[in-house]
Amino acid sequence: MKNLAILNSSAPFGNNNYRESLDMLLANASYDRPVGVFFTGDGVYQLLKGTDATLTGNKDVSKTYGLLEMYDIKDVFVSQQSLTHRQLTAKQLCIDVQVLDDAQWFSTLSNYNQVMSF
Repeated sequence: MKNLAILNSSAPFGNNNYRESLDMLLANASYDRPVGVFFTGDGVYQLLKGTDATLTGNKDVSKTYGLLEMYDIKDVFVSQQSLTHRQLTAKQLCIDVQVLDDAQWFSTLSNYNQVMSF
């Protein structure tokens, strides 16, 4: 079975990309398809602790990301460069992630057969 990488590069609010990406991720994982999820650019804000989504009329996505463990999704990657540019650290994120530098990022992403960007 081909594995799938979900690439998140947009902020969590202002569009539905975060929701569609999460739905795609969980649906594929529920069929035991190997999946990994990557966060880069403003996509790192999707994982930020303490975000009050109700201010924008959205649901709190951090609770949903807690489901990744239940779906046995362990391949969660974040761009070090994206965190650094936004003055964030992995400790500020709502789930455990693997922080990758640029070389590791492209090497890891190249191991996936298919990539969907959101």
